[in-house]
Amino acid sequence: MEIVNKNILITGGVGFIGSHLVKALTDQGIFPIVLYRSIDLKSYFTLQNLNTKTQLIYQDINDYAGVYRIITKYKINVVFHLAAQALVELAYDNPLDTLLTNIIGTANILEVCRQKGDMDAIIVASSDKAYGKKGNVKYKESDALVGNHPYETSKASADLIAQMYIKTYNMPISITRFGNVYGEGDLNFSRIIPGIMQALIKKQTLDVRSNGKFIRDYIYVDDVVNGYLSIIKNWNKICGQSINFGSKETLSVMEIVQLVEKTLKLKIKHRILNNSKNEINYQSLNDNKARKILKWRHNYNLKNMLPEIYSWYKNSLTQ
Repeated sequence: MEIVNKNILITGGVGFIGSHLVKALTDQGIFPIVLYRSIDLKSYFTLQNLNTKTQLIYQDINDYAGVYRIITKYKINVVFHLAAQALVELAYDNPLDTLLTNIIGTANILEVCRQKGDMDAIIVASSDKAYGKKGNVKYKESDALVGNHPYETSKASADLIAQMYIKTYNMPISITRFGNVYGEGDLNFSRIIPGIMQALIKKQTLDVRSNGKFIRDYIYVDDVVNGYLSIIKNWNKICGQSINFGSKETLSVMEIVQLVEKTLKLKIKHRILNNSKNEINYQSLNDNKARKILKWRHNYNLKNMLPEIYSWYKNSLTQ
């Protein structure tokens, strides 16, 4: 599907992944509408001056009337829904805000799109966390979604709501599930890679929330953006379906620490807190579907990207 002349809305477009997606679209000459609730002056969105290439609108997605007004006023026909409360530990401390944003916010976006009609494509960002805990196996799109704790429950619920709109109302929706995304512009320093960068640059001690043995897929942000673009390009093949974007790099937290030390030749002072009682210890995605249908591939690996990522954080954190 060609989207150059579409009316495009991106929720979460000033966030880490969203801002990279916005840049990729604006580089193609697309002028999207971006909803935001707050903007960090050190964000990738701000530093790339993406506000000059988009229509930036303040709007809380929990406000149904506000979402309705924007989607109908601007005759939106393509939506990238990335807005979410995305921090596991914050979800544990403040479950209500997480549930409202991730579940009700998603329902608001989809219901407004249903009421408006004439939608060409809606892409909903889910997560590998929506699968819950399933042991040391790679998750397939056909696996049941499970939630036992606030964050994974919120993502599984939003995912199921999107599936409901597909099956009940035949809406043109695709659902993406990614692993742990890393890259320039991630300012959530409770995550392992931003946390490492901050500890190195500010000469601090890295607090490892888990026992250091939790295993995740790690995927570079440009591979994620390419995943979104490949969905649009192959929309007729993937509309109405969920799709995983995994990684060949399935690593534990301490393996990440050791890889950074070896690659950058820097020592990371760290301490194991082991207080992540409500997180899943192993998560990895089977991405055969993305490879087969979309011909998608990951083009980046962590070791090669670390020097560039370190340089970005050094510039950002020392300004």
